[in-house]
Amino acid sequence: MARYRGPKAKIARKFREPIFGPSKALEKKNYPPGQHGNSRRRGKKSEYAVQLAEKQKAKYTYGMLEKQFALTFDKADRKKGITGENLLKFLEARLDNTVYRLGIAPTRSSARQLVGHRHIRVNGVLTNIPSYQMRPGDVIEVREKSKSLELITESLAANKSFSWLEWNSSEMKGTFLNYPERSDIPENIKEQLIVELYSK
Repeated sequence: MARYRGPKAKIARKFREPIFGPSKALEKKNYPPGQHGNSRRRGKKSEYAVQLAEKQKAKYTYGMLEKQFALTFDKADRKKGITGENLLKFLEARLDNTVYRLGIAPTRSSARQLVGHRHIRVNGVLTNIPSYQMRPGDVIEVREKSKSLELITESLAANKSFSWLEWNSSEMKGTFLNYPERSDIPENIKEQLIVELYSK
């Protein structure tokens, strides 16, 4: 199961956003990493550099590598509608992201681990594929033996809620109601820049 294993604080500082969750390094050094720190003069970025950075930010945010991200874009491009919005909808519909959005896990990486370690059921079937695409009406639940896991109980206490998801706390069961609208997705991603990059 391929995933990014490099330094996370550097990536968060590069984009000046807590991509992997709250970061003390980002709070202390809110400027890009590099040998000369904040004193380094940085010239104006080219149009390509800005587009590439936006794609990289989306990749790191959703925990994907290049090939998988490109395949998701191709799928979004073939679907009717606005390609950029379709892309974000497919990214949000990933199983690991849905587990994170439901509040079962505190971060996407921990959600990915819960899925990979077979703690999650989809429509009653144990599913260990983080990239599994949810469809409207799909039911996600925590496996019976895993309901008492400290990571899950502490995360659920934070009480997250999103319009395209429904959560039943007593049964530890959630429903993927529909694909989210762009206005409902809180991620700070300029998807049009990604579309422009791939259309070159």
